[in-house]
Amino acid sequence: MCHKVASLILIFLGMQVLSLRIAETLDVEIKRWAAGKEGNLRALLSTMQYVLWPECGWQPVSLTDMITAASVKKKYIAEKVFDLLKEAWNKFNSEELF
Repeated sequence: MCHKVASLILIFLGMQVLSLRIAETLDVEIKRWAAGKEGNLRALLSTMQYVLWPECGWQPVSLTDMITAASVKKKYIAEKVFDLLKEAWNKFNSEELF
């Protein structure tokens, strides 16, 4: 019985290490994407397709589609939704550690 528990603990720890490595890789990719766009909402929103996975449903938006404040606001709201998803992801990961 103790051998099985030890094996499960090792598997669990291996999965956690893998999860952390994936998170670190994603952080690097996101920082690379955001470099030079800090504070430029239009630039960030118009290039989100480069950091999101195809299945997420994000539709690319050109800078010309965000000329008006109303169009920027709509895209900003979409970004806030993704922020909420990020928070949920972080909560999920922290709960999975234990």
